[in-house]
Amino acid sequence: MNRKVLLGMSGGVDSSVAALLLQKEGWEVIGCTMRLHIDPPDAPPREGGCCSFRDVQDARMVCYQLGIDHLVFNFTELFTKTVIENFASEYENGRTPNPCIRCNRFLKMGAMLQRARELGIDHIATGHYALTGELENGRYYLKAAPTDKDQSYVLYCLEQGQLQHLLLPLGNYTKPQIRTIAEEAGLRVAHKPDSQEICFVEDNDYHAFLKRYRGHDSQPGDFIDHEGNVLGRHLGLTHYTVGQRKGLGISFGQPMYVDALIPSKNQIVLGPEGTQYRLFTYASEVNWVSIEKPQESVHAQVKIRYQARPAGATITPQENDIVRVDFDEPQRAVTPGQAVVFYDSEGFVLGGGLIFYPDEK
Repeated sequence: MNRKVLLGMSGGVDSSVAALLLQKEGWEVIGCTMRLHIDPPDAPPREGGCCSFRDVQDARMVCYQLGIDHLVFNFTELFTKTVIENFASEYENGRTPNPCIRCNRFLKMGAMLQRARELGIDHIATGHYALTGELENGRYYLKAAPTDKDQSYVLYCLEQGQLQHLLLPLGNYTKPQIRTIAEEAGLRVAHKPDSQEICFVEDNDYHAFLKRYRGHDSQPGDFIDHEGNVLGRHLGLTHYTVGQRKGLGISFGQPMYVDALIPSKNQIVLGPEGTQYRLFTYASEVNWVSIEKPQESVHAQVKIRYQARPAGATITPQENDIVRVDFDEPQRAVTPGQAVVFYDSEGFVLGGGLIFYPDEK
């Protein structure tokens, strides 16, 4: 067995400790950092994100400390095509994407695995908190980590050919344990803060990014109620997301929330508290992970956003990689463009897809 592994290193403590743990397990680790985007010349230096110049330097120094090779791959063109362009398009069409999911699929597991093969390396690894392995039937599984840092939600899109070659050494560790390991090993990133923002969006200002990226602002339109009555004017679809209350720019006699965005009419539907709940939704581009596509409905625990608590639901396969998701209890702010991920009672990821409203398809 080839004991080489190509490890994606962001310059943070998680991937750095992943390198150390893999070394202790007898793997020959080669670290790699991916340059995914380049800030415009007028942008101020950034401390956050996952591929800044500082992050590349931190990853390189950790590799030096551990005595392993470090490579840098320029994936900026692929990242723009598969992640940033999708991000902009989704917002313009009234959806709220999670770019980390596409990055994991196409860059961190897709392009990195391809580079590993070109280098004669059989395995890749990352510092994600999740579990993977092989089932008795030969299928590769993804499972939630038994900690509050579980990141299986953003990995549901991985295919069998990717999971087969993927190592996730942090799956059974807590974040405090990882920092302790880094401290004891003297790693320079032991106390480096976690990144809290999307790497290519400065200050988490999505609208400013989209305006700069597209070269124009989104078009104003009407706020309407559920009966179609005009309530006022909005600034453009890219300013809003389902469930939003603050920043509407208009006052009412009671708190009002974004219930839906209608891109075909450039309208945003507002409603009072209570109208944001849905008993069902649909998901497209469904990827089945730990099980093959079922022929009948299955009951599962589902997450409709990264930080959401799991909720019971019945998953019913439809045509064209679409499923209907019927919730046991109404769920608030079921947001088009976000992922809905299905788990069994033991935390195995059954699959997942992208939320859409029935009138979108």
